Amino acid sequence: MNKFFNNLDTTQRILVLAIAAVIVFGASTAVSYTLFASSAKQAAQQAAAALPTSAGGFAENPNEPKTETCPLNGSMHTKEAKQIWDTHRPLAVMIENHTDARPQSGLSSADVVYEAVAEGGITRFMGVFLCNVADTQVGPVRSARTYFLDWESEYNALYAHVGGANTPGPANALGQIIDYKVDDLNQMSGCCGYPTYWRDYQRLGHPVATEHTMYSTTNKLFDAGKAMGWTASDSAGVKWDANFVQWKFKDDQPGGTTTKITVPFWAGFKDYEVEWAYDSSCNCYKRSNGGAPHLDLDNNQQLSPKVVVVQFETEAHANDGYDNNVHLLYGTKGSGKALIFEDGKVTEGTWNKANRLAREKFLDKNGQEIAFNKGQIWIQTIPIGNTVTY
Repeated sequence: MNKFFNNLDTTQRILVLAIAAVIVFGASTAVSYTLFASSAKQAAQQAAAALPTSAGGFAENPNEPKTETCPLNGSMHTKEAKQIWDTHRPLAVMIENHTDARPQSGLSSADVVYEAVAEGGITRFMGVFLCNVADTQVGPVRSARTYFLDWESEYNALYAHVGGANTPGPANALGQIIDYKVDDLNQMSGCCGYPTYWRDYQRLGHPVATEHTMYSTTNKLFDAGKAMGWTASDSAGVKWDANFVQWKFKDDQPGGTTTKITVPFWAGFKDYEVEWAYDSSCNCYKRSNGGAPHLDLDNNQQLSPKVVVVQFETEAHANDGYDNNVHLLYGTKGSGKALIFEDGKVTEGTWNKANRLAREKFLDKNGQEIAFNKGQIWIQTIPIGNTVTY
């Protein structure tokens, strides 16, 4: 090799040295990349393993009789499940619906789900949890809005969220939480840091903005509430449901022919338009959002409530000086038109809510309360003037 090199002229020697340098650099780069990739993969796996995810815990015994009625949606459960939910009050969790947040976790386990636009045509959910007592991962958790507080107040619930609208004015949700004395599980307050809440950057297997990563579990949130002294009963021993008015419930009566429902929120925002397809095999409604089946990340199941309610309310901007005037108001108190879908049928009726603390009721054309099928109830609020097709 030395003899070969010595026989080369100066230009040839420089060329050979350059080629050798490139080969050595390429080899070292490949080795470094392999080591880095392996280390990064291991770090990601370790980070994911370290996340304080749902512990699973209690599961209802399918062989035990279901004799106990959930006060929120009439679903039937075992005595053991009731013994657990009797130890705490309902939990209301704000869960976002930005396209980068889908599929969400936990919505299929909520007893009741409320849905309305948060801002810019993007809808947001409030899942109310009580009777499905297995520990459930929930998220991405997002911020509070004033009209969701009006619905949360019906349940005297723990309220889980990450910050919220706080500009002085009618949409000041964080100020209203204080004024209303809500049992507040705000991630940004002193009560609820890590590990009650945590950010999961690996949840979807691809990068998303930080605001789409906040997570918790129902048990962690219930435990945080108990640590604050917010249990099933207050300090005077008064139980959370002392003034709670249950809706009326009934057994399934399938057989209707209303099989497809389309619910628009804002015109032109197809990513947030919802379709419900009636499935007679479960007497439930399969949800699609933005043209795709809407799944729960926790169990890969399509969201399928037993009852879908669409209520029409006034929608207005808060005019509170916030950027682009994005904060909204809905006319949650009073009465208005409602459509109630169950059993493959539709009932044209009205919603009625006297004040913030009053239980909202849904009435038929004769003013009689409509009885709901037993199971998850999904309530969507859309602006007056929108057209629901069915």
